[in-house]
Amino acid sequence: MNKAVLFQQIKIKKSFLCIGLDTDIEKIPTHLLKEEDPVFSFNKAIIDATATCAVAYKPNTAFYEEYGAKGWLSLEKTIEYIRSNYPEIFIIADAKRGDIGNTSAKYAAAFFDKLGADAITVAPYMGHDSVLPFLNHKDKWVILLALTSNIGSADFQYITSGDKKLFEKVLETAKSWADPDQLMFVVGATHPEEIGLIRKIVPDYFLLVPGVGAQGGDLQAVANFGLNKECGLLVNSSRGIIYKSDKEDFAIQAAIEAQKIQHEMETILLQKGII
Repeated sequence: MNKAVLFQQIKIKKSFLCIGLDTDIEKIPTHLLKEEDPVFSFNKAIIDATATCAVAYKPNTAFYEEYGAKGWLSLEKTIEYIRSNYPEIFIIADAKRGDIGNTSAKYAAAFFDKLGADAITVAPYMGHDSVLPFLNHKDKWVILLALTSNIGSADFQYITSGDKKLFEKVLETAKSWADPDQLMFVVGATHPEEIGLIRKIVPDYFLLVPGVGAQGGDLQAVANFGLNKECGLLVNSSRGIIYKSDKEDFAIQAAIEAQKIQHEMETILLQKGII
């Protein structure tokens, strides 16, 4: 999926919503625990309830890897279910990989060739040779960590060298590695002012923006600073949607919350003249 196809889906669904499938078996409704694969059953219900509102799903692989082979199977089944039933949806493996080149090549093969994800989150700390193997896969994306939404982002990402902060150097360096059809950047919603600065550095790249909802990020502020002529944003919400209810109506409540966000996004896209 290239950038034009992704933008077309945004226009069709009037949404730039990404839903995080950070499925914790300790938080899903208890009636699902009798299922053979409770995690997949939960994910399937959430996906079916929200697919009209979402242009992307982002399973965080830690929630699956915790359970070893069984958890990985749940992840495989989830991605295969999306791919088979909602082929238009962009699938992000939130794995935050990044290692020396030959190791990164194996990670890329695992997540792109075996698992079938469209994109993977990658840490840039080890530099270009740790990222390039992920970029060797046609029609697959690297989503590079730039400025994250957690409190600890201040520990390193704001360190200044010369007149540039580290996250600025990451953006300026990485954009020479790939064009906007294959590379996007993670930018936390809790840094709306910096999103404006980041947009100036990478005007044509998509930004994956976590932190709206449970982490306190403001969608309108993110849109004001981050939208470009092709939208250029995937705004992620995880807990705020998938755990809206812990009862048997969990999928219905997730759908209501997703629709609420989608309606807000539609209004924003119309106001900005993007759709």
